[in-house]
Amino acid sequence: MPINIPRNLPAKEILEGENIFIMDEDRAYTQDIRPLNILILNLMPEKERTETQLLRLLGNSPLQINITFLFPETHTAKTTGQNHLDKFYTNFPVIKNKKFDGMIITGAPIEHLSFEDVNYWDELTEIMEWTKKNVTSTLHICWGAQAGLYYHFGINKYPLPSKCFGVFEHQLLNKDVKLVRGFDDVYSVPHSRYTDVSFEDLKSNPNLDILSVSNDAGVCLVASKDGRQIFLTGHPEYDVTTLKEEFERDQVKGVRVDVPKNYFPENRPENLPKHTWRSHANLLFSNWLNYYVYQETPYEWE
Repeated sequence: MPINIPRNLPAKEILEGENIFIMDEDRAYTQDIRPLNILILNLMPEKERTETQLLRLLGNSPLQINITFLFPETHTAKTTGQNHLDKFYTNFPVIKNKKFDGMIITGAPIEHLSFEDVNYWDELTEIMEWTKKNVTSTLHICWGAQAGLYYHFGINKYPLPSKCFGVFEHQLLNKDVKLVRGFDDVYSVPHSRYTDVSFEDLKSNPNLDILSVSNDAGVCLVASKDGRQIFLTGHPEYDVTTLKEEFERDQVKGVRVDVPKNYFPENRPENLPKHTWRSHANLLFSNWLNYYVYQETPYEWE
């Protein structure tokens, strides 16, 4: 089944070129099925790129999905044109009385700030509280995962001595959870962050399951016992060149950062990286949509 996105969204042409099955609103309305309604709170600076990355994974599913993009009303975007936001995004007051089957809260490059110092923190906490009754399952990514763990479970982040940057192997701790059904014992995920959460803090919380960890990158995947909140500290949605572009951007800015680990062949930035995490990224999103959203959401919200 396809993913239903706005007709003129820039990601549409890219996804069609990759043979991702999508459709626009006109065709979707002719199908007599109940699509899933997924809300994406996009906090990333390069919003069009993040849209494409997430839609690519959501589109690799047997389910029809309607997408709504959300942007904080209390924040001014610096790297995305206002015309794009006006055309394809909405704000929380517009949708707060609606129900959504699933939601994604992305990361944001604001790890240096305390959560309460983020200019849209109050709005974000209102949204996260709203998800408890209005969203079947919410997937939090990177900084979004740290923010969600802090708000919902009181687990704080802490600074790392150096940036966690590269592609790292992860081991499953709990193979019986549906979210990791079909996973290999070891799988790869890109990471790009300056902060982390504590394994011991997570382990001591009886409402959370730690599903996978890395010897080098720490905890990767965590789920609440009821499946309503999923936390992902890495970036499986990243394109093969995303870490390369981040590394080059940091170099231009004069930021001291190591070469991304386990990424460039022979650890040489002039070599093109290989995409070693695509299959598990697709499986993760497919499992989330199927087992935590589609199988759990009511046909009609009351």
